[in-house]
Amino acid sequence: METMAEASHSPDRAALVAQLRERATRMRRDIIEMLTESNSGHPGGSLSAVELVAALYFGGHLRYDPRHPEWPGRDRFILSKGHGVPVQYAALAEAGFFPRAELMTLRGIDSRLQGHPVLGTAPGIEASTGSLGQGLSIGLGMAMAGALDGADWRVFVLMGDGECQEGQVWEAALAAGFHQPANLVAIVDNNRFQLDGAIGDILDLEPFALKWQAMRWQVKEIDGHDLNQVLDGLDWAVAQRRPAVLIAHTIKGKGVSFMEGNNAYHGVAPTEEEEVRALAELSEAAHVSLTREAVPAAKEGR
Repeated sequence: METMAEASHSPDRAALVAQLRERATRMRRDIIEMLTESNSGHPGGSLSAVELVAALYFGGHLRYDPRHPEWPGRDRFILSKGHGVPVQYAALAEAGFFPRAELMTLRGIDSRLQGHPVLGTAPGIEASTGSLGQGLSIGLGMAMAGALDGADWRVFVLMGDGECQEGQVWEAALAAGFHQPANLVAIVDNNRFQLDGAIGDILDLEPFALKWQAMRWQVKEIDGHDLNQVLDGLDWAVAQRRPAVLIAHTIKGKGVSFMEGNNAYHGVAPTEEEEVRALAELSEAAHVSLTREAVPAAKEGR
């Protein structure tokens, strides 16, 4: 097991990180707004995964074409923790798969944006998920099919730590460790909470990293909100050419102070008053980010 260390990066990386932070803030705003509009959904686990999803979609790791969502050469992204789909919808809108205004139809009758990913509805959705524990099996099947076809695309699977209590996760992990597909990357949003409470109080996963290692996966632990660590972790994972997992330590509800670490917001949408408070905090965070990071990068001509 390896632990990501702090590293110095080039001005180009600094500019990329600044851009990703701006996207992450917009994605968080979109999550808050769509959930408030629908008066339904899961803010906590959507917000905790923002940096992970932003880095995948906009950091140069996930290959896709929003004008041609079914392009055969695309990489596949499976959101196994399907209740967190607002973060993927926010990324898809940011990437241009559909208009941002469509986000406000979340969970509506006949909307393409249902409360869990549904294959065949919104462009960019690769699998129907939300029955927890199934995403890694789906991803492994896709990865092995791609390898049999001689394709060069990759499969990324984002899981929740709570769903890793499911036996099917470990069956898939064991099978992947045995077959060793070169094109499979798993990411665990390790925010330490599930619906009913803390992971450690319900069914503790520790020693979590050692379990993956025992099943012959390459393992790296990262801070899932540090974009440099996320980008470096993704670079590392795809370079392994064998099953690799990033255990991303995150905070449930990240970015909104009254939601951070507060499991009451696992599956409760913000009220209109809470929406105002949350958006104000995110606006302030965006201003601080611009002041501290984007301006110095601009001075360097990046």
